[in-house]
Amino acid sequence: MNSLIELNQIISGLNVSVETGKFSEEPAYEYMVVTPLTDTFALYGDDLPLRSVEEVRISIFCKNNYMALKNRLINSLLNSGFVITDRRYVGHEDDTGYYHYAIDVAKDYEVEEV
Repeated sequence: MNSLIELNQIISGLNVSVETGKFSEEPAYEYMVVTPLTDTFALYGDDLPLRSVEEVRISIFCKNNYMALKNRLINSLLNSGFVITDRRYVGHEDDTGYYHYAIDVAKDYEVEEV
């Protein structure tokens, strides 16, 4: 499992459309985009990495008040073991009418052997 797969499952479970990188379909009333930020090795043993930390930005786009959706997402993220590293209001996109809110998350995973 990795963070992108896990986040897509969490967001889909909230009945919100989600895509990775950019939203390619006709946007709905509310949707999310997950963007990978970093992928680092956290712990080493015998010169081999044991854990990988993946950081991802979740962008929430909503036509109206995004607060209820943001709170539902945050609860789901925390219950799934994600660490929230940043939350910020990005702004209102006047050309599309969407409010944009971003949440950065991190989670560590055991390194899978290749």
